[in-house]
Amino acid sequence: MRKLVQPIPGVPLPHGILNACTTVEDVTDVHELMGVEWRALGCCPVHEWKDPCLTDDSPGEESPGEPVAKQFCRPEFEHAQPITLYAGAECSTFGWSYEEAVTHARATMALGEQHGLEAAFWSGKLTVDAVDLTPAAGPVSVAQGVAALEGCLAESYGGVGVLHVPAGAAALLGCCNVLTRDPATGSLETLAGNCAVIGAGYSAENTGPGGIPAEPGTAWLYITGPVHIRRGPLDVIPDRSASVNPRTNDRRVLVERTYVVGTTCTVCAVLVEVCA
Repeated sequence: MRKLVQPIPGVPLPHGILNACTTVEDVTDVHELMGVEWRALGCCPVHEWKDPCLTDDSPGEESPGEPVAKQFCRPEFEHAQPITLYAGAECSTFGWSYEEAVTHARATMALGEQHGLEAAFWSGKLTVDAVDLTPAAGPVSVAQGVAALEGCLAESYGGVGVLHVPAGAAALLGCCNVLTRDPATGSLETLAGNCAVIGAGYSAENTGPGGIPAEPGTAWLYITGPVHIRRGPLDVIPDRSASVNPRTNDRRVLVERTYVVGTTCTVCAVLVEVCA
């Protein structure tokens, strides 16, 4: 008979959505976990104003006519919807206590919550709002794709953004030095300074705008503005007595957590080649 030993522990991927590239805020206000909205900051352009009195277009002694109009931008409201993830554990009550079931479910959530959150954010936000930059000729190289994405973001947002990369395409960003590691934070950054999330959940989805799956040998990359994650407490459901089904004598335990993942301004996408 085989001897029962402790499970093999795991470590979440170091550059996933819950790491250095994003802001993760643990909140207890249930209202924030029902969804949030805000006025977008940084999406409005900053213009140069040229004083007509100091240029060759100065009217001199003539009537100046209509004054030069400055442009004003009305900030748009943005919003983010809640995402609830759960991990469940089921086993016979013989030899498996309630505490052990809770510990197992918690460990499952700790190892897999990044994967689940990445997949939900990809399908619920990135594929829904993205502008597709893929040329008519088809997918481009990884370096060309990143360049197009960073150009798209820079045209609409002046700050540091986040590059969203499926784990299956990550190695290709290292071969051309597209990404380098910041020794201070440990994050991966492009030459332009944008941070990169390498997601296993992204790799599981690998769909383009509209949810269209990538063809074999290709992958979708996305870029957004900063990503802010509101994360609720971890709830254990149900309590000890309600966890047992008396008909089967099996115990079921769930752990759940709600997140609200927000980003700002433009979302851009491009299809790249991941094989020769």
